[in-house]
Amino acid sequence: MITGFDFGTSNCAMGVVEPSENNAETVTLLPLENGKAFVPSTLYALERELICESVGLQITNPSLKEEYIGLRSGPLAQARRVRLEEGIEQDEQSLFFGHAAFEQYFSLPEEGYFVKSPKSFLGSSGLRAESINFFEDIVTAMMQSIKQRAEKSLGENINHTVIGRPVNFQGIDAEKSNQQAIDILTVSAKRAGFQSVEFLFEPIAAGLNFETRLTEDKTVLVVDVGGGTTDCAMVRMGPSHRNNVDRKADFLGHSGERVGGNDLDIQLAGKCLMPLFGMQSIMKSGLPVPTQPFWNAVTTNNVGAQSSFNSQQTGFQLEQLLLDASQPHLIQRFIDLRDEKQNHHVVRSSEQCKIALSSLDQSYVDLSYIEANLGCDVSRSDFSEAISRPLSRMVALMEDAVAQAGCQPDLIYVTGGSAQSPVIRKAIEQKLGSIEVVDGDHFGSVAAGLTVWAQRIFS
Repeated sequence: MITGFDFGTSNCAMGVVEPSENNAETVTLLPLENGKAFVPSTLYALERELICESVGLQITNPSLKEEYIGLRSGPLAQARRVRLEEGIEQDEQSLFFGHAAFEQYFSLPEEGYFVKSPKSFLGSSGLRAESINFFEDIVTAMMQSIKQRAEKSLGENINHTVIGRPVNFQGIDAEKSNQQAIDILTVSAKRAGFQSVEFLFEPIAAGLNFETRLTEDKTVLVVDVGGGTTDCAMVRMGPSHRNNVDRKADFLGHSGERVGGNDLDIQLAGKCLMPLFGMQSIMKSGLPVPTQPFWNAVTTNNVGAQSSFNSQQTGFQLEQLLLDASQPHLIQRFIDLRDEKQNHHVVRSSEQCKIALSSLDQSYVDLSYIEANLGCDVSRSDFSEAISRPLSRMVALMEDAVAQAGCQPDLIYVTGGSAQSPVIRKAIEQKLGSIEVVDGDHFGSVAAGLTVWAQRIFS
């Protein structure tokens, strides 16, 4: 079976082409969790060492399994020790994915190992071999789970896939970063059981899905505001182009950067929620409290920031701040958040606020899971001000793609979960003028386009 696989920063989805009436073929996104097509890109493990063990147990290809066991002999032995020490039985569920991972983390944030949006880390610079191996295991475990769910839904094996990729996984040393991320995804996909793996730029995939609706040729600026990146592509599309297998001549320009919905959540959390934990407060000396620990707390898509936030040095710094602060109760609240590992939960609350502000002028952020009656109101104007920096970078990417093409688009096709925000829509319209802006399936367009391309190259 052939699939398109959107291994997304925020959500994952998988699609297949199925026959419909009059022998026509339609793209169907497979139910992956509770009958829904989208599963959050999250993993929770009772102990992080058990991720490696789970991967090894579920590799079905004998040669790949043998190779993996040889490569991970040390971590696998450590996993066995952890099971014995923690009293975790072999038949006890040790890994959780999607909403179940969120539920486990929310109920026991200070225990276990929780990761959200692993795709954000794959292109990180300076990763040691051990870190790359660990990210391979996280991605493989997630892919194994998603593939098994999809196959259960289909009732048959999935062998070939096209996986979406951003234009750039990271902004620094992009070529090396991109290769590292693609290597991790390829190795993981093969260990998850895919025999053939290809990749396609996500904005182009979104454009392919939109192209099926066009009745005349157009030059389209595709703007995909994903969870981890914003990717733009200027593409000639329509009836004269869509049946071509080689589309290189139709792609007039593309741009992409690691700035997406997660960055909007982080900025909103930092500027609107972190003041409740002491950010922007004053020390007894009259100087402002250092802001870096607070930004590190909410920058959950950055390995370095999270390492720093959880370091012993930050612990010592916060103990000193507690003595020097003019409002020590705020710093203590922040220390409690850190001790109980609730920073991911705060960013999740920020994300839910962002989503609410797509349809509301104001939303209340409830933080009572940290302290009774804790929370604040956030307006759409507050959100607009908080995200001004990443939003300006998104608009610059659109301008770059248009400049590369050397022509103006006939229309703008916007997709991606964060593209639903009226604040982002307004910025696009203000910058690119009176060009028609068309909304796509904000969550399913990439998966659908990947499926269209997979069917074209594998069938």
